[in-house]
Amino acid sequence: MALVPPGKWDARFLGPVPHDTSYYAKCMLGGILACGITHAGMTPLDVAKVNMQVNPSKYPGLISGARTLVAEEGLKGTLKGFGPTFVGYSLQGMFKYGLYEVFKDAYMNLAGEELTAKYKPAIWLAGSASAEVFADIALCPFEMTKVKIQTSPSGSFPVAFGAALSQMRISKAETRYPFGSLGPLWARQIPYTMAKFFFFERIVQLFYTHALTEPKESYSKTTQLGVTFASGYLAGVVSALVSQPADSLVSQLGKAENKGKTISKIAGEVGFVALATKGLGTRVLMIGTLTGLQWWIYDSFKTAMGLGTTGGK
Repeated sequence: MALVPPGKWDARFLGPVPHDTSYYAKCMLGGILACGITHAGMTPLDVAKVNMQVNPSKYPGLISGARTLVAEEGLKGTLKGFGPTFVGYSLQGMFKYGLYEVFKDAYMNLAGEELTAKYKPAIWLAGSASAEVFADIALCPFEMTKVKIQTSPSGSFPVAFGAALSQMRISKAETRYPFGSLGPLWARQIPYTMAKFFFFERIVQLFYTHALTEPKESYSKTTQLGVTFASGYLAGVVSALVSQPADSLVSQLGKAENKGKTISKIAGEVGFVALATKGLGTRVLMIGTLTGLQWWIYDSFKTAMGLGTTGGK
């Protein structure tokens, strides 16, 4: 039953538990687990995808590219950038998921009950976009370091996390560290996150409206988490397609040959078709799986904390 204070509609009291400071803090922790673990686990796919984007002649496909990496650098070459990936995306997940809950509630209360019911999709979009602005500020220094590690020829740049961060600081005039890639990162991540949250919420809503028509709380946690994973995976595929050109551009910024070039110049040289298609298949596989697992981990943690799963009718 909703825990709404008498005589007042408040979005923070519409779920199974009140959305207080403790709730938001637990959501932030869930976001850390969801994003840090999954992105770090996908490092080998990410290394292959980034190199396919910046050097397609050498790394034309996922399997052949992985073979080239292993042949030249051993299995450790497929794990380049693991450290900054884990730290950066843990911080990003904390703000992405935690602040989404904060902004969503705030915008629902700002709109009021009637407008919330009418324009809920717009609130999902606004909440996710607002959260991602802050999430990317936290991510940017680590994403820049990760891309530099992954795209630098073997032996030309430190691979160890601490040494790589130090080198990025030392050469910040060239690397534009720590926020030189923030614009392209926002261009990639904000549309991606808006699609990720919008389509997730919408697909969950469709599940509980057309397929599972009883009240959501009447279904087992296993069923609810199955809906979470399926919705997350489908949302991830759409998100990958939406954000692919900007993701390719972020990868190109770490390429040595592009040092000192403007973003518009790099985009013009590479071309939109290449930005939109190089490494796309690998990224769809990566992001679909990644997003499904992220939502499953996040909602599993929320369920374990007694907060309930995300979304519904």
